[in-house]
Amino acid sequence: MQTTLDLLPDATEMGPVTLAVADLDRMLGFYHGALGLTVLAQERGTAVLGRNDVAVLILDQDGSLAHAPATAAGLYHTAFLFETAAELASAVNSVARRGTAQYQGASDHLVSEAFYFADPEHNGVELYVDRPRASWSTTLGGEIEMGTLALDPNRFLQDHLTESGARAVADTPARVGHVHLKVGSVATAREFYVDTLGFAVTASYGSQALFVAAGGYHHHVGMNTWESQGAGERSPALGLGEVTIELPDVDALGALDERLAHRSVAREFDGQELTVFDPWRNRIRIRTAPIAG
Repeated sequence: MQTTLDLLPDATEMGPVTLAVADLDRMLGFYHGALGLTVLAQERGTAVLGRNDVAVLILDQDGSLAHAPATAAGLYHTAFLFETAAELASAVNSVARRGTAQYQGASDHLVSEAFYFADPEHNGVELYVDRPRASWSTTLGGEIEMGTLALDPNRFLQDHLTESGARAVADTPARVGHVHLKVGSVATAREFYVDTLGFAVTASYGSQALFVAAGGYHHHVGMNTWESQGAGERSPALGLGEVTIELPDVDALGALDERLAHRSVAREFDGQELTVFDPWRNRIRIRTAPIAG
């Protein structure tokens, strides 16, 4: 059973996701041109994108890699969180108008409203806005109640798309709200992300899916076996390169390093950043949150 000392700090958040991509220009056409992320830096096949000088996505071109099969472990989707429904509507409208991504649907999850796309290289993308925390409910077992209800995209845009938002995507403070992974086993995922890293379980669905978070959020990391049940370690492939978790201070980072050492988890730690691999060889970088410029 977890104790307070085993948990990640409440102020833990997700940092930028790194994707290994085959065609950098094409991917920039989506993430910059359609979604509206700002190119913060670009050189030698790598582009850093973000909002308000804070990186949320790194695209790293590698023409030697191929796509992994759908049954492999890896990325299910990267979820970009918007501050308001109007900002989300502006982004969804822009992506839809540009036609550079495949629309996969929309859902009301009770805690959030979300739209789903596949980027030009078939990486999952969620664009969402949270409902106020005061409106979230918990189950009798103490988990956060989440669902998958119908969400009419046309009605959402009618209700929330402003005139200025229809013209251009504003430079809003969107960030990575959560990352959803394909894993080979929910039980193994729980051992790593909950028992070892220190996230708390917020919702669980037997052997099919698990959602974990810090600070009472609905989820910072989701994991499912819907396509990948029994998957083993990943081989180098296009798609997920790295997930970043950001802790509030170096003391929290040091405490996590000590916990990993106690569990004999292989890792690299230079005092500023901690790098570890999950059971499927997904690289997890853990650091303190950078200060916006």
